[in-house]
Amino acid sequence: MLLVINLGSQLAHLIARRVRDLGVYSEIVPYDISAEKIKALKPKGIILSGGPSSVYEKNAPLIDNEIFNLGIPVLGICYGLQLIGKAFGKVENYQIKEYGKTSLKLKKNGKLLEKLSKDEQVWMSHGDAITNLDKDFEVLASTNSCKLAAIENHKKNIYGLQFHPEVVHTLKGTEIFRNFLFRICKAKKDFNISDMKEKLIKEIKETVGNNEVLMATSGGVDSTVAAVLVHHAIGRKLHCIFIDHGLIRKNEKEEVDAKYRKYFKFENYYSVDASAIFLKKLECISDPEEKRKIIGHTFIEVFEKHAKQLEKKHPKIKFLGQGTIYPDRIESAQPSKQASKIKSHHNLTLPEKMNLKVIEPLKDLYKDGVRKLGKELDIPKEILNRHPFPGPGLAIRILGDITKEKLEIVREADNIFIEELKKSGYYDKTWQALAALLPIKTVGVMGDARTYEYIITLRAVTSVDAMTADWAKLPDKLLGMISNRIVNEVKGVNRVVYDITQKPPATIEYE
Repeated sequence: MLLVINLGSQLAHLIARRVRDLGVYSEIVPYDISAEKIKALKPKGIILSGGPSSVYEKNAPLIDNEIFNLGIPVLGICYGLQLIGKAFGKVENYQIKEYGKTSLKLKKNGKLLEKLSKDEQVWMSHGDAITNLDKDFEVLASTNSCKLAAIENHKKNIYGLQFHPEVVHTLKGTEIFRNFLFRICKAKKDFNISDMKEKLIKEIKETVGNNEVLMATSGGVDSTVAAVLVHHAIGRKLHCIFIDHGLIRKNEKEEVDAKYRKYFKFENYYSVDASAIFLKKLECISDPEEKRKIIGHTFIEVFEKHAKQLEKKHPKIKFLGQGTIYPDRIESAQPSKQASKIKSHHNLTLPEKMNLKVIEPLKDLYKDGVRKLGKELDIPKEILNRHPFPGPGLAIRILGDITKEKLEIVREADNIFIEELKKSGYYDKTWQALAALLPIKTVGVMGDARTYEYIITLRAVTSVDAMTADWAKLPDKLLGMISNRIVNEVKGVNRVVYDITQKPPATIEYE
């Protein structure tokens, strides 16, 4: 087992996931865990995550420095490295900050950077940096503005990186983790998704017992895998409700109904059209957070109403199943007292008003892990490779207030975009693609007439886990074809733009 000490980073769980991907079981623990407790857990290694704080800030998350004396290998990442610097040297705030892709220059490989080249692409995100360290530390690499970008101390078994090996934009990040896990920690491969499938099914059976489970399903990858997993465990004791809030993609309801009723053959699947209720409550609402809250609360009301009807017929319904995965939890709640909240997630509000115990079988998995589990459950590839679609749906892809006209515009534009991506083969090469409607109009010319219509912005990204993402390099010809189709076929649009911003600094969705 390897421990990841969470120092408030939005990427702490991503580190744990990288470790698990290499076959080593990992657990995340809070930064205030004692050295004594860590010793009792007997981990093979410890990773200190990054974080948004400065080590000298008031109330900055600090660790028990006795951790460094346990003899257990420690790897500090970004803020985690700066904690090492605070304990064994000096950390200062740099005038020159480093954010994004950077070139790492290796002085020597050591154990940590074994098999890396003299010049490597890494991902930086820091303002502070170590300026001095005890003589037992060796400097392995630097960047143009950071002299101590990678360090190691064989005597104390302490290692550190100022960059983030957990993100995909650090090209040899996996190799660095492999070096730490197997060369330094001597860890054993003891974790895989196949084992998790059987373990989760067993846990669900034991938890539910003779009772029954109610689930809200969106038809997306997460909720589908969660529902099929629970169905494998308890069969007809599972009840699934699909709520059409009027903010879904074109033909979505028909496709989801067919999937659950005909393909998966769920015995108890219910489809509810509540679009009129949601659209009425969203009238004149522009603030994205308010949209999410309204959708979340309305979802609860609609879901609770139908849940109560089901509970009368099926009094053994005692559990609420959810397809919550790691990124939902990270971006919706604070994984530690120091983490920065990004946005609320409407699904996570479901249990607040319901008298049901919650089951979240996917809560420790990232999207790629969910897809691997789905494959183990024999879910078809075309379902597993479906792009993520947000719970609030098109509501957060319409910037500003929502109207039926705007919904129709963005729904048709999105359908054209996805349709052309699939035809061209680029759908499976991108993590997520979407069309969004900007709240401004521009002048255009169609035929001999001037127009004053909306702008559609297209966004397609490549990613592994949605924690970081790069814009997809779609061919000019393909983008041109999509733009022409949208302008010609979607009434109310006279301009199409393509978003080329990475995450961070941007998010994948617009709201």
